[in-house]
Amino acid sequence: MPRRIYVDSGVLLAAARGTDAVAQEAFAALDDPDAEFASSIFVRLELLPKAIYNRRSAEAQFYETFFMAASTWAEITPRLAQTALDIATLYGLSAMDALHVAAAIAVNADEFVTSERAASPLLRVRMLSIRTIHPPDAKN
Repeated sequence: MPRRIYVDSGVLLAAARGTDAVAQEAFAALDDPDAEFASSIFVRLELLPKAIYNRRSAEAQFYETFFMAASTWAEITPRLAQTALDIATLYGLSAMDALHVAAAIAVNADEFVTSERAASPLLRVRMLSIRTIHPPDAKN
């Protein structure tokens, strides 16, 4: 059975725009043959509007391809919002990071993959398995 992975916006951004070690790790995470991907409207909102507005059509198409392949989508509910608020308060997360974590929990993700640095508050969360693709020595 494939692992359900919720991919943070930064991972997709790194894959779409980057050429560095973080981008290589992003592609490796996205090319995992044992994974099925979950997403949310929050990821779409962080990525698509600017790519479309700035006429980066190849980048927007990359995101759309990922979204079409995602097998599970988080349903935005009052409960998800309350979970995000609780998580943000408990771990000191930004609103969007908390919404992503709550969405990953809502879809029963086996893993949350992010491009955040190891020192990010996001990696303090213990409610699900969180992995960063950001190498410890990367400058980005």
